[in-house]
Order: sequence, then structure tokens, then C-alpha cells
Amino acid sequence: MEITRKKNIQIEGKHNKPILCDLFFQDDQKPKPVVIFCHGYKGFKDWGVWDKMAETFAEKGYFFVKFNFSHNGTTPENPTEFLDIEAFGDNNYTIELDDLQSVIDWVLLPDFPDAIQIDVSHINLIGHSRGGAIAIIKAANEKRITRLVTFAAPTDLGSKFPTGKDLEKWEKKGVQYIINTRTKQQLPHHYQFYKNYKENKERFNVKNATKKLEIPHLIAHGSNDTTVSISCSGELFEWSPISKLLLVENANHVFEASHPWEKAELPEKFQYLLDRTFPFIAADVQDLIDEYGDNDDDDN
Repeated sequence: MEITRKKNIQIEGKHNKPILCDLFFQDDQKPKPVVIFCHGYKGFKDWGVWDKMAETFAEKGYFFVKFNFSHNGTTPENPTEFLDIEAFGDNNYTIELDDLQSVIDWVLLPDFPDAIQIDVSHINLIGHSRGGAIAIIKAANEKRITRLVTFAAPTDLGSKFPTGKDLEKWEKKGVQYIINTRTKQQLPHHYQFYKNYKENKERFNVKNATKKLEIPHLIAHGSNDTTVSISCSGELFEWSPISKLLLVENANHVFEASHPWEKAELPEKFQYLLDRTFPFIAADVQDLIDEYGDNDDDDN
């Protein structure tokens, strides 16, 4: 059956900027498991292989949702370019968690335009890189999520902030800049980003959130990831109560994908990743709990 694609749907968020969403599914008027995907830092929903990934999930019978975080720096008119760099500078973890909640709430509305196509009892959350950490925190607190998958997720959302003199300089200037290696743009981080983190440090604690998870969690990481250390996958596996670890040999942070991706096929390492993700999210939750659950009640 042909895949239906609904691109660049604007939904209202809580932070005065629209959230742009894409839907991929087979229009057979039957309820399907839902997959909601969160992109990572300096990412966007149309990056590289994300469209191809969405198509692959739809072909497998899933209702696939991906979206741009409202303050990721892109605009509704140009969803693949960082043209709103002030929004990028105003972004923080609170906004991203709120954006994800807005997407979940929208998809699960009784009057959602494609409500007939979704199975509200089977909601999977997938996040890449920083989007994986955001997905963990959300899944620990959003009881409608039934399975969680993280691709190359970090374990500490505060680890990249400057310290000492560099932190004082950031506070004094109010802004610091990072280079987008792909576009060579200077992208700002306003000091509010750090302030928001400090004020909500416990809420943004990935370790605590991971330990709170009550759903099956697939933890995937490339062995050649130079952006997020592979040790993070081991930490998540140790903390997550019902977890399976998938290490992809010789894969980098994006599992050999790149932007733009114009080939008909997915990269071999990325296809390997998906081929092992599908059985996990298709399995019965109780079977996953029985197979991967940790019954040691170890809080250390």
C-alpha cells in the first residue's frame, strides 16, 4: 500500500512558536502503533535519513510522527535551514520537553484528524542524541508511552556547559556562540539556557529519570561514536529497569547517515539499527518485561 505523507503541519506549542510535524502512514483506516521521533541538538525533522526512516516505519505498519522542536532554529517557511538563530539561542530543555508533550497530546486528541489510524494503547517514543535524553525524561513521567528507544543518547544534560571563568564570561556577556560544522554558522546560546538548567536540575537528571522508567527501553549506540561516548549506553543499560543494549559495530553518532541523504537505500549500519528496533517495538510489553526486566530492586 502506498505511504501517505503529511508534511509541515503546524501545531501550537506553549512557547509562542509553532511546532512543525510530519505524519507517515498507510491510509487503510485501521489503528496502528504510533512512533514519535525526537531529533537531536542542531538537528531537524528533515535531516538526512529521517524521511526515509519514517517511510520504513510506515511500510512496517506504524503511524510515524516526527517534528521540529519549536526553538531548534528553523522556521515553518524554511524547515531545513537555521534562519531563526535567535530562537536557537532562546531554546532550553524546558521548551523541548513541553514541545514533545504538545506533540503527544495532539496525536492522542479524540478529534485528531487521523485518529482512526492510531492505536492509542501502543505509543513508542524514539529519540536521537539529545532527543534521546529528552525522550527518557518524558517517558519517565508520561504514562501513555509504552516503549522507549534511544539512539546515541547522552546521560548528562549538564556536562557540556562551561565552568569557571568561561561560565562567568558567558553570564557577563549573556551569550556564547558555537559553530555549526555543517553550515559554518555561528549559533548563539543565551545564558538563560544554563540558568534554566540550574533551576530545573533535578527534573533534567537523566540518571534519575532512567531509573524511574517502567517501560521497555532499547538502548542503541555506535561503537565509533565520537560525539556521545559509548560509555553512556552502558550507564543507561545499568540504570534502566527493563532494558536491552544494542551496540552497532563501527557505526558513528548518526549510524553512517549524513545530510543530505539522496540514496534510495538507508546506510547499512542504520538499516541494521532499524532491523533490530522493529522486533523490539513489535513485541508484547509483558514479554519484554519478562526477558529484559531487572528484578534485583537494586537502587545503587
